[in-house]
Amino acid sequence: MSTYTQIMYHIVFSTKNRVRCLTADRREDLFRYIWGIVKNHQCHLYRINGVEDHVHILSSLHPTVCLADLVKAIKTGASRWIRDERVFAAFTHWQDGYAAFTHSMTDKDRLIEYIRNQAEHHRVRSFEEELARLLKEAGVEYDPKYLA
Repeated sequence: MSTYTQIMYHIVFSTKNRVRCLTADRREDLFRYIWGIVKNHQCHLYRINGVEDHVHILSSLHPTVCLADLVKAIKTGASRWIRDERVFAAFTHWQDGYAAFTHSMTDKDRLIEYIRNQAEHHRVRSFEEELARLLKEAGVEYDPKYLA
């Protein structure tokens, strides 16, 4: 029998201490680099976007790829690219950990729009407020002290 899966994740992670260092002038280059990492892991990137202090990724997950390994590859590879290219001068590291939520394909278009409109969302909502809402909607228990 063949393997049939459909695993779509909304992945979110931020810069260390939420430093607002992912400047708009090079953010698209960072997103293209991350897209390459996702593609090299045989996953499909539906959408990537973010603002100065965090990144959102909507991606399928190949059945041979572990989520933690993909996120580690993204964060490690992107950190190396940032240092090698000398972009985002204030960037030191990504935060420890990440948030990831599984979604049905019926949610795909809505999530693509949500991720595409990050700048608009963050005119009225902080990253901490956004993450708390995402966690609550997904039914994930969390300690608010770890969102600050």
